[in-house]
Amino acid sequence: MSATDAPPPGPGSAPGPGGDAGPATRERGGSVASRLAGAPRMSWVTLALMTTSSVASLRSAPTMAVYGLACVFLYLVPAVVFLLPTALVSAELASGWEGGVYRWVSEGLSKPLGFLAVWCQFAMTIFYYPSLLAYVASTIAYVVNPRLASNGPYTAVVIMVLYWTGVWVSARGTKAVAGLSSMGLVIGTLIPGTLLVVLGFVFLGEGNASAAPMDSSHLFPQWTGLASLVLIVNNFLSYSGMEMNAVHVSSLRDPAREFPRSMFTASAMVLAIFILPALAISWVVPSSELSLTAGVMQAFDAFFQYFDIGWLTPVIAVALIAASLGGMLTWLAGPSKGLLMISRQEGYLPPFLQRLNREGVQQNLLVTQGVVTTAIALLYALIPNVSSAYWIFSVITTQVYLIVYLLMFTAAIRLRRTQPDHPRGYRAPALVPICVIGLLASAAAMGIGFVPSSQFGSGSVWSYIGIVGGGLLLLGLVIPYLFLRLRKPGWCSPGAAAELAAQEADELRRTEGGAAS
Repeated sequence: MSATDAPPPGPGSAPGPGGDAGPATRERGGSVASRLAGAPRMSWVTLALMTTSSVASLRSAPTMAVYGLACVFLYLVPAVVFLLPTALVSAELASGWEGGVYRWVSEGLSKPLGFLAVWCQFAMTIFYYPSLLAYVASTIAYVVNPRLASNGPYTAVVIMVLYWTGVWVSARGTKAVAGLSSMGLVIGTLIPGTLLVVLGFVFLGEGNASAAPMDSSHLFPQWTGLASLVLIVNNFLSYSGMEMNAVHVSSLRDPAREFPRSMFTASAMVLAIFILPALAISWVVPSSELSLTAGVMQAFDAFFQYFDIGWLTPVIAVALIAASLGGMLTWLAGPSKGLLMISRQEGYLPPFLQRLNREGVQQNLLVTQGVVTTAIALLYALIPNVSSAYWIFSVITTQVYLIVYLLMFTAAIRLRRTQPDHPRGYRAPALVPICVIGLLASAAAMGIGFVPSSQFGSGSVWSYIGIVGGGLLLLGLVIPYLFLRLRKPGWCSPGAAAELAAQEADELRRTEGGAAS
């Protein structure tokens, strides 16, 4: 999941950090394929590039660089059991039912579970933004003072300042930030990633030894129990977002042939962007010294000092910062807008949280989210190790978002059985086995996430389980249950359906226009 690329948020395509399309609740006749029969066509190469940009980023590279050469294996396994199933299944769902995960789960299972799915898309951002901005804070430190990268109070202050600045910008309904997403892919991922890998190969080519062993005996991670594999959970979060561009499957000339080709190409590109920079980091930064938040800048700083071009360190840092902040701004209103639209129509949220400001932005919902995010940010000042705090919040983010995938895979199986003749522009081959693989992989990742990583010190196991489990239960289950339990008929907004229809039509026109170009 990339923090540097996301489409402009809209009710028909409201991306979360997993990039999933937003909700729509009204019933429609026919499939997406039939509606888009005359839509502008898109090449499978274009779709592959769009998908790559929505998933790939450098932020997760330090987490896997800890494993050295074994990171290749740890990237490949989730790609096979999670990345590809997600892409293929979401393509079938998107080509048959508009409205994203809310519509898919509502049709396949029930409306309350559909609300749970779209709620989890929103709730996971509460923990996602602190972990993303912790990465930004560590990167900023390399411009100001590298020693601040491991300073908890500094990290907490930066998170709060940047997040509330983003809320202030988003509340004004600015459209300028939408263009930052495509710029962020180039500035914050492709150029730095390529430079990091090139520097790494030159570094090794000059006879320098790799900080991590690169022989065949290290192809697989050293087995010391489940704790030795816990960091693989981060890859499930990194790979989330493949479903975001599934809405474009019906724009392909031959979806049955071209969509799998596009997804396999995108998967190969995503793997290259993830694996090569992670290896480059492991070549120059020993795992014992690697920071999960500042690892990218640690590697750049080490390479630049070796090649005597240290003046480039702040330049790269600024590029990474700009790209990450651009991604944050383009995402900030997305999941909350999707949640808002179905809540106004179905009455899932109280009127206070549904209220819009004069710019038409869900300001109260953003501010409420910000209060919780601020409280989480303060934990960085209380947890001694910034990397430990970053990891805990990343795990909670993943746990909450995996609920969405568990519901999506289950809904896909049921829809194939209960509505086998419903028109679909694309039918995933062997859908049920693919969904079962995705379900088992998601459930396994959720279970492994409760195991403390062996890369951290001797902290309390039960405290870790309590924080992760508490975050999952509170945000992922208890709060949405209370909203469903306490909702009242007066929470529905009478004009929400018509407003949603108009905004979705506008979003569809903009999406088709973008595909054509």
